[in-house]
Amino acid sequence: MKFGLIGTNWITDRFIEAGITVPEFELHSVYSRTIERAQSFAEKHHIPNFTDNMDKLLNDEAVDIIYIATPNILHHQQAIQAMNRGKHVLCEKPIATSEKNFNLMYQAMENNDVFFMEAMKSIYSPSFIKLHEWIKEIGIIRRANFHYNQYSSRYDKYKDGIVENAFKPELGNGALMDLGVYTISPLVNLFGMPKTIQATGKLLSTGADGQGTIICNHHYMTSVLSYSKIIDSHLPSEIIGEEGIILIDKISAPNKVQKLNRHGEVIDEIVSDAPPMSYEIAHFIEAIKNKDFKALNLETSHQTMKVIDEVKKQIGILIK
Repeated sequence: MKFGLIGTNWITDRFIEAGITVPEFELHSVYSRTIERAQSFAEKHHIPNFTDNMDKLLNDEAVDIIYIATPNILHHQQAIQAMNRGKHVLCEKPIATSEKNFNLMYQAMENNDVFFMEAMKSIYSPSFIKLHEWIKEIGIIRRANFHYNQYSSRYDKYKDGIVENAFKPELGNGALMDLGVYTISPLVNLFGMPKTIQATGKLLSTGADGQGTIICNHHYMTSVLSYSKIIDSHLPSEIIGEEGIILIDKISAPNKVQKLNRHGEVIDEIVSDAPPMSYEIAHFIEAIKNKDFKALNLETSHQTMKVIDEVKKQIGILIK
């Protein structure tokens, strides 16, 4: 299927690197706000068409799927534009900045008889998919600890008084939207919507959040989700049952996942060795071909937005 790209940043670079490993992936065109940037990016990745005109991209009948990798605040607007032109949409996480905007996207999908999906690479990894089987094998789940703490390369500049996009809430950015979503989506995908949510966080002078912690309660388990753009951590994430433990090397892109007994002995292991984003691309293409609406995991995206809205409210993050 032929892809048209909106966004020319490092995420799009990685998307292309993963996409070329998927047999039915074909690059057709790329859009950027300036023709110079569009041309440079197209030449870099051997993309046959480039433009600085959004309408030209969206009206191109050769394009099957639009991939969106722009500032978070633009996701829902651009996705709706694309779906209104009859395009399927694969949109980077977070799929929107609020439940309200997600609902607008969902309505556009229904109105135009197209598919849209959040590019949440983690939940399409074979290692993560195995978790759905393993959580039934470690007894009653009592706790989950999901971590994604990564010191931002832009934080040093922030401390020197230079504010880059990563710390601008007006673009929908901050630790919750950029990193925290990677802890929330796997949680609701595996266990559903929490019964209660308690959140704390550190707001920076710009109004963006630098880090946060979310405590979620289901009726049988408690989860602690921690994320930060101002510190690093290197601990694995874990799911803890009465009869065993599951260790996840990186919750944002599970590679090696291990099942342990209560004594810490490894009893099973799975490794996903393809580029992480390749799984989501292949999954979306198959969902479109098979007209498999359930495969889009939109309930996971919807519940993720509901959790994010509640966390924003409790911490005081002013992203609409």
